[in-house]
Amino acid sequence: MTTVPASVAPSEHPGPSPRRAAPALAAFAAVRLLGLAVLAVWSAAAGSSPHTLLSARWDSLWYARIAADGYGYEVVLPSGAVHSNLAFFPLLPWLERLVAAPTGLSYGSAGLVVSAVAGLAAAWGIFAVADLRYGRRAGVLAVALWAALPVGIVQSMAYSESLFTALAAWALYAALRGRLLTAGLLAAGAGLTRPVGAAVVAAVWVAAVLAWRRGERSWRTAAGAVLAPLGAAAYALWVGARTGGGLTGYLDVQAGWGNGFDGGWAFARFIGARLASSAFLAGLGLIAGVLLVLWLYALCVRGRQPAVLLVYCGVVVALALCASGYFGSKPRLLLPAFPLMLPPAVALARRHGGRAAAVVGGIALASAVYGAFWLNGSGPP
Repeated sequence: MTTVPASVAPSEHPGPSPRRAAPALAAFAAVRLLGLAVLAVWSAAAGSSPHTLLSARWDSLWYARIAADGYGYEVVLPSGAVHSNLAFFPLLPWLERLVAAPTGLSYGSAGLVVSAVAGLAAAWGIFAVADLRYGRRAGVLAVALWAALPVGIVQSMAYSESLFTALAAWALYAALRGRLLTAGLLAAGAGLTRPVGAAVVAAVWVAAVLAWRRGERSWRTAAGAVLAPLGAAAYALWVGARTGGGLTGYLDVQAGWGNGFDGGWAFARFIGARLASSAFLAGLGLIAGVLLVLWLYALCVRGRQPAVLLVYCGVVVALALCASGYFGSKPRLLLPAFPLMLPPAVALARRHGGRAAAVVGGIALASAVYGAFWLNGSGPP
């Protein structure tokens, strides 16, 4: 396997051209199509609609309502908690409107189109990052593993994970190549997509600091650092002005949903409650999942991934595991942490092609079955 330095001149690397990325995009499409096929068969047996499961349940409904009617809708629960649609960032609903207007599609269906395109863009961006650092073979495998995550079906839903991951991956690639202005613009877009856009901002700022220390003090570097947080900041300030909550207005909206950052204390108590109940095995499974994520991140550190990737991935993992919100969301919130897939991708790249394909194929099939079971059951919150 050929390892490519984290920052290389264009002449030293061919770049992620469509032709070079084609195997990765094909692998992504194959894994996702398998997941959709299994979902269709499972749903037919269960008497449910795959289209409804993918585009008109859970958060998909909130995004579609924003696309249709704008902001201002809220639900008051019996407990008095207020669920406001201001908790959802605007880029996905904007794109749903953009697709629905000329096509006549429903906003939920338009969200599926956006996710399909964004999923391919995310796969391409993940390949670009992995190929730049570890070579083409590892890049293809990283994409395949990301597509085959247990909750990978979310990549095919009218959710914002695929869109966010696409913007984040390409922002990181631009930062690794020293294109800080482009990275900053993409980070601003990520900040209009999900709260975890802060991870992309942090990565761009780290890249800017490292560039500054190397003496690369151009206006593009400074502009990229300034632009990076503008998307998230603009939305947070707008929410604060709309609600009258000022600088903390968006945090108040999230608090209405029970979301916050408590360092993982609520999650730890949740696991402890499982261990002390008849759901003991579920508690052990949660512990195993957390340890797996931390082990993969430790491998990223030991593998000397670029600081840009380590900072981005670390912030995504920290926000996912240490938030006090609905605990069933945590696997989905970890989807953008694609650098975690790089160590296993590198390990598989060293194996015989047939063995690597068999491993990925088995994981993809298990993911497809789990995704169909999950969406026809509790589903993603």
